[in-house]
Amino acid sequence: MLQLLTERLVVEVPGVSAAEHVADYCRRNRGHLGPWEPARPLDYHSRSFWVRQLRAALDEFHAGQSVRTVLRLRHPGAPHGAHGGERVIGVANLSQIVRGAFQSAVFGYSLDEEMVGQGLMHEALERILRYAFDDLQLHRVMAAYRPENDRSAAVLERLGFEKEGFARDYLFIDGAWRDHVLTALIRPAPDKARPSEADAAESDRATDPLRSRT
Repeated sequence: MLQLLTERLVVEVPGVSAAEHVADYCRRNRGHLGPWEPARPLDYHSRSFWVRQLRAALDEFHAGQSVRTVLRLRHPGAPHGAHGGERVIGVANLSQIVRGAFQSAVFGYSLDEEMVGQGLMHEALERILRYAFDDLQLHRVMAAYRPENDRSAAVLERLGFEKEGFARDYLFIDGAWRDHVLTALIRPAPDKARPSEADAAESDRATDPLRSRT
């Protein structure tokens, strides 16, 4: 399974065995994340819900449709394959991957309340962007945030995302339709990364997302 390393983090696509750890992350951060998320089903914080979600996420990953990762703190001295603790401290997703002429994906992410302010989200997203551009060969990654979400705005700006628009009543979040700022990051050196005609002819085929420089 995909595992990307940073100085302090393990960023990985989890197996179904991680369901309880993801559920625990959501339970711990219910109050912290609630104002920024849509309404959740009644069983959202249960292990059974996340078993289903992680199975679906694995199917999407193997089909080249998304890369849904969890973040864990890294133990530098641990042997290969055991780099991080079990506790999930964040999630970061590349979803809605579109090929063909678009070559794009959408960023979504959240971080444990206890970990905010340490630069961990920037570290994780920077690594995922490198994977998106170098391994998946995407051209554009998009992200949207509510205007009052200063932390999200700051991390995206630091990563190089540029504001491209303002969407009124964009998503139904925390009980109301909320405005969002629309941003995007274009793959560096786009002239060198432009798909060939052969690539375009194969646009309907999903690429193999398992290849990664870790």
